Amino acid sequence: MLAIVTRAPAGAEPQDRLVLSFELRRKSRLRVRLESGRDAALLLERGSVLRDGDLLRAEDGTVVQIVAADEAVAHVTAADALALMRAAYHLGNRHIPVEVGLGWLRLERDHVLEHMLEHLGVSVTHEMAPFEPEAGAYGGGHHHNHD
Repeated sequence: MLAIVTRAPAGAEPQDRLVLSFELRRKSRLRVRLESGRDAALLLERGSVLRDGDLLRAEDGTVVQIVAADEAVAHVTAADALALMRAAYHLGNRHIPVEVGLGWLRLERDHVLEHMLEHLGVSVTHEMAPFEPEAGAYGGGHHHNHD
C-alpha cells in the first residue's frame, strides 16, 4: 500500500488524484483509494486540512493531487448584501464551516440551520458541489477565486 506522508512542493507534477469530501479532507490518518484504483494510506501531520488542488508526496515519490468531491450542500443567496451578511453572522456565531463566495454562502446541509436561514429572509437551495469552507481567522484562510 502506498504511504502518503507529506506535502509536495507547488508546481510538482501529479501522477495520480485523490477525490475526497470536506469531512475526509480534515482527517490526517485515512485509508483511501486513488483515482487510479491504487490503495493508499494518508499519514499526514495531525491537524492537517487538505484543500482542493493540494499536492502530496508518497514515500516512493509519487505526487498525488487532492480534488474536492461534489457533496450535498446548502447554497445560500439573498436579495441584498445586508441579508447575506446577517446570515453569515448567524452561521459564524454557531461556528459552522462556511464557504464564502461573491454573493453566496455554502454550508453542509442541515435542516435546522436551513430553517433558521430561511427565517432570516435568505434563499436556500440544495446542490451537489465541492465544499471548500474558510479556514478561519487563524488558519491562514484560503485564497481561491470564487466567480
